[in-house]
Amino acid sequence: MTSVPILMYHSVAQTPASSMRALSVSPDAFAEQMRLLAEREYTTMTTAQLAAAWRGELPLPRRCVLITFDDGYLGVHRNALDTLREFRFTATLFVATGWLRGPHEIHGAALDTMLGWDEVRELAAEGVEIGGHSHSHPQLDQIPTDALHDELGRCKEIITEQLGTPPASFAYPYGYSDRRVRQAVRAAGFTQALVVGNAAAAPDQSPFALRRMTVRRSTGIEEFARLVEGRAIARNFARDRALTQGYALVRGSRRLMRKASRAHV
Repeated sequence: MTSVPILMYHSVAQTPASSMRALSVSPDAFAEQMRLLAEREYTTMTTAQLAAAWRGELPLPRRCVLITFDDGYLGVHRNALDTLREFRFTATLFVATGWLRGPHEIHGAALDTMLGWDEVRELAAEGVEIGGHSHSHPQLDQIPTDALHDELGRCKEIITEQLGTPPASFAYPYGYSDRRVRQAVRAAGFTQALVVGNAAAAPDQSPFALRRMTVRRSTGIEEFARLVEGRAIARNFARDRALTQGYALVRGSRRLMRKASRAHV
């Protein structure tokens, strides 16, 4: 069984908004990380390509890595695209359609300066896969079922309208999902989806719960190398995994409490 590191980025910016600083990487750091991947002869794939390879429809490279970006920050186009071009790397961008600049924008919702649809189309033309990330970026496992279907349906509809093709891949906002959410994502027509998990993805994982590893501003190049090669997990990364598991337990308890409360109304 071959595991594959799926790297999760957000903003690539020198001076991100304060709320995004921890999950942003500088353009220089991003370039250094991509250079390391190139020097170690990694091949990049999109999320859809990896899923197809694990279904036996495409060959899987000997050393494979996925580069993914969440939300749709302007820095992906302004600061990351040239680096991806330099190393002939592909990537997947998961967009929250209500956060992007344009006709469907929810004003004041985004955390930093976002892409517009012309820039998204340019990224797509460069081979970047555009996936869904909901419309308004809610915690999908905490909203009613009708709102869940609306978030997924609007996201898919807007991407299809703007790009001409429906998205195949999805990333859960905040990494949160449960069985109900995963079933809804599948019913909406997506064929694979990503969680966080802070571990490598593997073909024995559900195609609707493929794991990713967070790259943050504090991720140094040595830690980055360990991360993609699976040699070790840094201390703060292990803490992230524990927090993710703890949040899942808390959120599951909250759902049960809400169900019990509704049952007594």
